Amino acid sequence: MGKLYTITKRIAKHGNQSIIVIPKVIEKYLKPGVVAEVRITVLGEVEE
Repeated sequence: MGKLYTITKRIAKHGNQSIIVIPKVIEKYLKPGVVAEVRITVLGEVEE
């Protein structure tokens, strides 16, 4: 089994798309060609 990280992020906006920004700390493990499993659990909405 590979490395397991749990991150909690607020979804960001990039033009018309919603994005999740990956922390720099794990960026070195996410190079092109790497297969990663991404699970999303919606915890709630933040009021602005």
